[in-house]
Amino acid sequence: MTDHRLNQEAVLRIGEVTGVSGRKVSIRMDKAKNLPDIFFDGDLVKSVAVGSYVEMKKGFLTLIGKVDGEHSEPDGSKKTDRANNGLFQRELEVSLVGFINNRGMFTGGTSELPLIGNQAFVPTRDRIQKIHNLLKQEGDLSITIGETAYEKYKIELPIDGLMNSHIAIFGNTGSGKSNTLAHLYQAFIKRMQTENSDHFTKRCRVIIFDFNGEYSRDDCLTTKKSIYNLSTRNDNGRKIPLDVDSLLNLEMISILADATEKTQKPFLRRSIGLYHKIFQSEDPVCYLRNTLTLQVQQILQMADKDRAFLLLDYLSQILRSDEKGNGEQALTDDLEWHNKSEGFMLKSNNNIFFHSKPDHIEQTKAFHAASSFTPANDILSTLIIICYVQLIYDVLSNRAQNEHIAPVINKLKSKQADIEKIFDPNSEDSLFDKNVVIISLNDVNLEMKKTIPLLVCRKIYQDQKSNVDQGSLSIVIDEAHNILSTESSREAESWKSYRLETFEEIIKEGRKFGTFVTIASQRPSDISPTITSQAHNYFIHRLINEGDLRAISKAVSYIDKLTEESIPVLPVGTCIFSGVATQMPMKLKIWLLPDSNRPKSSTLSFADLLKAD
Repeated sequence: MTDHRLNQEAVLRIGEVTGVSGRKVSIRMDKAKNLPDIFFDGDLVKSVAVGSYVEMKKGFLTLIGKVDGEHSEPDGSKKTDRANNGLFQRELEVSLVGFINNRGMFTGGTSELPLIGNQAFVPTRDRIQKIHNLLKQEGDLSITIGETAYEKYKIELPIDGLMNSHIAIFGNTGSGKSNTLAHLYQAFIKRMQTENSDHFTKRCRVIIFDFNGEYSRDDCLTTKKSIYNLSTRNDNGRKIPLDVDSLLNLEMISILADATEKTQKPFLRRSIGLYHKIFQSEDPVCYLRNTLTLQVQQILQMADKDRAFLLLDYLSQILRSDEKGNGEQALTDDLEWHNKSEGFMLKSNNNIFFHSKPDHIEQTKAFHAASSFTPANDILSTLIIICYVQLIYDVLSNRAQNEHIAPVINKLKSKQADIEKIFDPNSEDSLFDKNVVIISLNDVNLEMKKTIPLLVCRKIYQDQKSNVDQGSLSIVIDEAHNILSTESSREAESWKSYRLETFEEIIKEGRKFGTFVTIASQRPSDISPTITSQAHNYFIHRLINEGDLRAISKAVSYIDKLTEESIPVLPVGTCIFSGVATQMPMKLKIWLLPDSNRPKSSTLSFADLLKAD
């Protein structure tokens, strides 16, 4: 044995194995090794403590364990009392976590157990780095955003294994969650741009849904990004480009109108079909006018007074949208209902009943308004008109009850102003005019905050599925409980189910199509358990709420009991990193980003408010 080896074993040896029970190992510490730090080869090595690692030598094999706890045992060689601390020895409770193989690589899991009497050592810096080495082979792409919380060693996180997976970042407000999310993606974008900027721009797309306007700073994440500051309060916000086919998609319209599955959705399908039939004809305006005049003739020959006046009211909704303003006058000014004859007649001539003399219908204001109708040059307004036309058809043919269908049109009309402020169906631009896109929802009302991410994610995911060769799509949802919550009394159950099912499909199936989801939330218990459990990697900051801790315990199978119990007392910026990218849970201290790169999520300081300008 060389002098260096003898010196190493003399300095780094801390004790020997005294008990083995499955993965649980007991190590009795040498009396002289109770110092907190050890100097070795000019390096300061931390001695063992709860949460640190320990080596056990078994022949040529090195077993690695993690200290779960410690207690004192009386020294059996001498009689003493408890007050005499010098005659008591430390006993470590250790769990086996892996071993160093013959190639010098750390492998997680248990292949062999130590023997009683095997020597235990403090791992050197080199050993610790091997334990925490997450790269599969030298030269793999990696990012560094923090260090181990105990040893203070930098950790390289593998891009393949982490960024091509679903990620969940949880933590109470003020725990460092936003800094972790921003640092993770800032390091990823910078590393990819450094490696091959052109290919990253063409083949990798990142979209971030920012509910509180935290990521709109010029230097946050990257300077090469596109920001959509949406607004439902005014028309000053930037609009999301949305082509006509996407806006007139049945699922898209059903989401906007909160349509029920069995009644209203089939009606919308018929309405969209009629829209395409009209506007694919040689002369759409003429086609629409002929349709309306035919409906006027049918309505004015009806014998059911209530239904006739109801349909005239629907006609007035259509003709009120005339660009020329012809619908402003009442359609019934020149009409009169005769109860005995059960039909409409002209006020100016009481002898003319339309059901017996239909030719005179052409003299009515309703017919003139319909025959000269010109729809507004707006896709959504025109669709609403077509919906009324389809509803009139359905009521005339007894295909639908107006009380079942009218609410979906009214819902679409109530959202029309918001939709027009958010989406631009006339734009030919792409949503990804740059490959990193921030969609800021800070100035958007609550209803549209739930709707916009669903619409956009559904569209870009469908595009990604149809063209996987275009590269990767990373969807980042900050404050994810806003749209992935299972508890919401503001929306219908069917609408909530559809919203959750859409995102659950993306997170369950998206990996096969190059789509990866990152969610960040302070309330994991509010998020759908399906979504939480489907994440591959977790960054868990401080969580205090019992429900949140229970949700983490159920969803994250990688965390041991000791690590789980430390979650409520984690310092700010420190998190538990666990998942498929690492062979065992790691406690990381995420470095704080410079102020200019940081999201706008820091806590207000009253001391700063009182400082002089």
